[in-house]
Amino acid sequence: MRLPALDTSHRARFMLFLACLALPLTAAAGGNITISRQAAFDSKMNVPDAVRAECDLPNKVSRFVQEFSEKGFDKVTLADNVSAGTPGKALALKITDVLGTGGGAWSGYKQVTVEGTLWENGKVIGTFRDTRYSGGGAFGGYKGTCAILGRCTKAIGKDVASWLQAPTMNARLGDAK
Repeated sequence: MRLPALDTSHRARFMLFLACLALPLTAAAGGNITISRQAAFDSKMNVPDAVRAECDLPNKVSRFVQEFSEKGFDKVTLADNVSAGTPGKALALKITDVLGTGGGAWSGYKQVTVEGTLWENGKVIGTFRDTRYSGGGAFGGYKGTCAILGRCTKAIGKDVASWLQAPTMNARLGDAK
């Protein structure tokens, strides 16, 4: 690449600018993390039977968190029982609210809320609540309830993966208030 004619000071700043463009936008957390294989439904919530049977939300939430977290960690493992006793970094996930009336986009927007606790060697280092809602996006009228809820879980996966790079206590992610 041929640089424009600049004096030494401007050339040095321009080179620094180009070097910064090559850096990742977020610092990687690195290391390993264990994530709940399934984000279980909170026992206190009422989930429509069709959503529970057909949408596979517990697995989708965990898989999207895993998928989007792989860029920031050396190894991401899914495990059945994640708790304070899990060695290293461990993230437990729980679905605490679902609004998933049948009828796809025609019956209104859909919503998923997930809460999580992150431990490191038994000590809580972060907690979050993440809510995402969707009407289905482009061509939403042609999507079913599970597809729209799937969009919500994918957005949650991205939110949580980003939060894992710099976890905080009581974080509100996505559309959570």
